[in-house]
Amino acid sequence: MQTLDDDRFAAARAVLLMVEGMIDGATLVDRDSRVVWFNEGQLRLLGNPPLADVVGQEIERVIPHSRMREVVETGQPHPLDIIQYGERSLLVTRLPLKDENGEIIGAIAFALKNSIPYLRPIAERVQQLQSRIARMEQALSTPRTSRYNVEHILGASPAMRHVSRLLRRAGEVRSPVLLLGETGTGKEMVAHAIHTASSRVGRPFVAINVAAIPENLMEAEFFGVTPGAFTGAARQPRPGKFQIAHEGTLFLDEIGDMPLALQTKLLRTLQEGEVEPVGSNQLARVDVRVIAATSRPLAEMVRAGTFRQDLYYRLNVISIPLPPLRERPGDIELLATRFSEQKAAAFSVPVRPVTRAALARLSAHAWPGNVRELANVIERIYACTEGARIEARDVDAAMQDPSWPAPDSAPPKVQDLATAVAELERAMIADALAQADGNRREAARRLGLSRSTLYAKMQRYGLGALDAGRDEA
Repeated sequence: MQTLDDDRFAAARAVLLMVEGMIDGATLVDRDSRVVWFNEGQLRLLGNPPLADVVGQEIERVIPHSRMREVVETGQPHPLDIIQYGERSLLVTRLPLKDENGEIIGAIAFALKNSIPYLRPIAERVQQLQSRIARMEQALSTPRTSRYNVEHILGASPAMRHVSRLLRRAGEVRSPVLLLGETGTGKEMVAHAIHTASSRVGRPFVAINVAAIPENLMEAEFFGVTPGAFTGAARQPRPGKFQIAHEGTLFLDEIGDMPLALQTKLLRTLQEGEVEPVGSNQLARVDVRVIAATSRPLAEMVRAGTFRQDLYYRLNVISIPLPPLRERPGDIELLATRFSEQKAAAFSVPVRPVTRAALARLSAHAWPGNVRELANVIERIYACTEGARIEARDVDAAMQDPSWPAPDSAPPKVQDLATAVAELERAMIADALAQADGNRREAARRLGLSRSTLYAKMQRYGLGALDAGRDEA
């Protein structure tokens, strides 16, 4: 039985088909942001998949960076947006579809043809500006510029859609951002994307890993050094990372490893917008947007007194938790496909599609190294195996490494603490007796025990066979 929603979708399709000659592509999604219909032009833009294969799928799984869900969830139209399909620039309009009660039942999008006379000058101007930006980005491609944008953050899972929304919001404001997540979840890539989405995109992006800097050099690295500040200091002023990032973004990775003494100075810099270089009595003004990241539990560190509470609140204005890959298994296919395309380009070979069997192998893995580990596996496959596709045996070959346990391997047996301590103690006593050539006095000395204590432990652990050992002075 056909529903009223079906009738409304049919009417929307009919309207779009009437203006088929004026549009390049058209899309309909339902209230769950699932594909209801693509016109032939949209299917061509997507590589001509059968319509039946995409109907019913979440829109992000067909068009990874679609913003249709925003329209459905907010009810706000996007009257004009510019998107890229390969080399083509398209002018897209997205509108919510509502029933007679004003309830959202879906959304519609269509891309106007660039050949429409009154839009051609706009499209040409956009293409000129994009070409100019591309040339400028190439000219400015140094370690101080951002390398990623929101389009690089792949994921159709609810958790990653939430990350994308927070990322876009973070790009619109100037507040500090705190990125939380395990190693390998892409925190630095997200920091780059926030910078690219912000008004500071044309200014420096400076990244520094706090855990990689010796503690005695941290202050100079952050705030700079004046000439002659200490023995061996340069004769010219050496700017710190805050001065280098002036008017731009400073990314502080592994902020949880920062010593308490430096946390105090960092807090003052964030509050007052000024730094005092090592060896100087002069303050220098800086305008820096800070993005911090950590894989450590900062809230617990605050309670333990190892991280300043006031600095935590200063950094934690916009908090973006990045989910581990094991909690978003549905994104593995998207990521593996993207990494396969990237590695094919890097190796100058044809792209190898990921087979269903290979995807099952990848999905069964726990991914302790998260997205970084998956990228490494795909690169190993391209480097070490051959074939037109990525097969299950290729995944198995890439994971034949002690650091990658087999997906079906049994987890390590969990022991209670007392048993583990007893086993360790028995092994240490046996080793000490062996190294002392059976001399129990010498073994006791090596272990820091009295002879009576050693004898008692030998009896407890069934080492009585060693009673015949020597007890010489």
